[in-house]
Amino acid sequence: MQCPGQDTRWLRVELHMCPECGYKEEIFSNETKVKCSQCGSWIYKDKLPSCIDWCASARQCLGEERWQKLMGDVKLDEKKVENTKEA
Repeated sequence: MQCPGQDTRWLRVELHMCPECGYKEEIFSNETKVKCSQCGSWIYKDKLPSCIDWCASARQCLGEERWQKLMGDVKLDEKKVENTKEA
């Protein structure tokens, strides 16, 4: 049985505004960030609870490479929030 979160039939898309230029870009539900096609800045999606936050099988289910990438994105998002609070 495949994890429902990996089924591309259930992907959603949302528009997120670039913090630098205001251009709106699409971010799919399985992505955490996208590069703005107008100015090249990173646009981050607000972090939502994910299976990687609570599921003990997430690493095995997602596979090591995808899990590492998602965990790296989470750490970058947390660092971005910390830097914003310090400013």
